[in-house]
Amino acid sequence: MADYKEKIRHLLALAESPVEAEAQAALLKARELMAKYKLTERECRETEPQKVVRLYTGITCSKRRDPWCIPLSATIGNNYCCKGFRTHQTRCQTQEVGFIGFEDDVTLCVDIFKYAVDCVRSEVKRIKKQYASYDANHVKSRCDSFGYGFAIGLQAAFEKQTAEKEQEWGLVLVTPREVQDAADALGKPTAFRSRSQDSIFGNEFAKGFKSGQEFQMQKRIAAEV
Repeated sequence: MADYKEKIRHLLALAESPVEAEAQAALLKARELMAKYKLTERECRETEPQKVVRLYTGITCSKRRDPWCIPLSATIGNNYCCKGFRTHQTRCQTQEVGFIGFEDDVTLCVDIFKYAVDCVRSEVKRIKKQYASYDANHVKSRCDSFGYGFAIGLQAAFEKQTAEKEQEWGLVLVTPREVQDAADALGKPTAFRSRSQDSIFGNEFAKGFKSGQEFQMQKRIAAEV
């Protein structure tokens, strides 16, 4: 298990430019490695019961700051055998993102999420620099539009990957019932909708969608893993 985790961490470390196809490819490659490990584990031995745990990411957001983190966490969790959740203190708008899942899965899920957030924030910095002379709300809407587009594009890429690997993978990456039950026990989360969703910039959303969806595997990643 340690080798498998280190391979994925090494894979993410190779992606030096988070908004390029090489970096985006890492997220799909990581998911492929996870599936292959689980298939091998299932073939070699009966898997031992695992404990469901909750881990916090240290990444915070709110309806006004990086609201795209919430749909992104849902996409990452659902596609890496975990469930995303968020928590906040009473009367506090800032929320921290966390994940719940089996011990072996959830630590990697946190790493994957942090990497995906870095992908978005890298482009957000560029947008802020490009539109530095514009009104702050205008810039924020552009940044959030990219983030939302990235989350939706990433989900589309995962769905395409699942369809292509359906016969090979089967249900190996389906969120376990124990994890789903534990997530349900946390209660239904309060509605989370940001005003940014009402002022989407189509071009930035499209750029984000493309960045999340385009996963052209680079030779360097394939060779190093």
